[in-house]
Amino acid sequence: MIIIKSESEIALMRRAGKIVKATLDFLEEHIKPGVTTEFLDSIAEEFILKQNAYPGFKGYEGFPASICASINEEVVHGIPSRDRVLKDGDIISIDIGAIYEGYYGDAARTFPVGEISDDARKLIDVTKQSFFEGIKFARTGYRLYDISNAIQTYIVNNGYSVVRDYVGHGIGRDMHEDPQIPNYGPKGRGPRLLPGMVLAIEPMVNAGDYKVKTLGNGWTVITADGSLSAHYENTIVITEDEPEILTL
Repeated sequence: MIIIKSESEIALMRRAGKIVKATLDFLEEHIKPGVTTEFLDSIAEEFILKQNAYPGFKGYEGFPASICASINEEVVHGIPSRDRVLKDGDIISIDIGAIYEGYYGDAARTFPVGEISDDARKLIDVTKQSFFEGIKFARTGYRLYDISNAIQTYIVNNGYSVVRDYVGHGIGRDMHEDPQIPNYGPKGRGPRLLPGMVLAIEPMVNAGDYKVKTLGNGWTVITADGSLSAHYENTIVITEDEPEILTL
C-alpha cells in the first residue's frame, strides 16, 4: 500500500532530507586518497547525531554502520572498514539515511577520489543525469514506470547498463515502503502518481553488464564482471506541479 504523506509529515521529511544532504556535503570535503571508509562512517555518524537525528542505516536489518561506502566495482551496501583505504583514481558511492522525529531521509552520491579517468567521470555524470531524466515524469498523472523507462533509456543510450536486482522505494516512517521503483521497464505501467507520494529514486549504473553478486559478508553487492558502478539517489515528493527534491 502506498502511503500518502500529510503536509506535516512532509515537513519532517524535508528536515530529514536536509540533514542527509548536509551530511553528504560534509563527507565530500573529507574524501581523498589515504582516508579509510571507517573514518568517513565515524564522522558521518557524529554529524548526524549533532543534528538531533539518528543514522537510519545503523542496525537496519543488522547493517553494522551508519553509511554504505561502496568503492569502484561495489554497487551498494559496502561496509565501512579500517582496511578500506581510498586511493587516487577510485570512485566511491556513499549512501546515507537519517531519521528525524520518526521519518527517514535517504540519498546517495558517487564521488571521485583524487584524479579519476574520463571514463569514470562519464559514468558518474550519466548516473546523476539519469535521475533527472526520470523525475521529468515524477508528476501527478504519470505512471510510476514512466520514471523507470526514462532512467533506463538515458542510461542505455549512453552505453551503460541498469542494475536490476536493486530498486528505489517509497519512504516515510519506514525506510522501505511501497512502491518499489525499478530503474528499468516499459512506460505506462505501475500506479498513477499522486500528490503526497514520497519516493526514493536511485539509479544504480554499471559500466559493464547489469548482473551483480553479493560478497560473503552478506551485504556488499559488486558487479559480476568487475566493472565500475555508480549510484545517485534523492528523496522526492510528488506535488501538483514540479516534484520537490528533499535531499538537494
